[in-house]
Amino acid sequence: MRRQIASPASAPAPAPAPALDAAEPTGPEGPASGGEPESMRTEFAFRLPRGYVDGAGRVHRDGVMRLATARDELVPLRDDRVRENPAYLSVVLLGRVVVSLGTLAEVHAGVIEDMFASDLAFLQDFYRRVNAEGHTRAQVTCPSCATAFAVDLAGDRLGES
Repeated sequence: MRRQIASPASAPAPAPAPALDAAEPTGPEGPASGGEPESMRTEFAFRLPRGYVDGAGRVHRDGVMRLATARDELVPLRDDRVRENPAYLSVVLLGRVVVSLGTLAEVHAGVIEDMFASDLAFLQDFYRRVNAEGHTRAQVTCPSCATAFAVDLAGDRLGES
């Protein structure tokens, strides 16, 4: 499986889904006319609102989350911590799919459980958006002027989320 990491600032907007009655069928190799193979984005960069503070006091904010597999969602159900406390499921699951965070050597459930609540909530929402909806953008409406626009929840600047 080819993995691709793209920062939210440089990520192009996804192309609209083709109509169901499109004249040219597509498959894993792309258009039937012999186009390029289709690629899938499987890793998504993010920036935590506050950041994880390690034992040495360093703050880690920039990370990468990969798409979850069925195994990622099933394995935590056998974990004793999850059996004792079902709320721990998201901690174990995020520990499996967050592949990097700052300069940490590895990310695991212990790292996730020591995060600030706002960062945990951010990662839970980011996971849902990436895995259920396939992107990190949300359509919002300005409460003052009622203008609709899209925001990228991954953020790319300090303090942006």
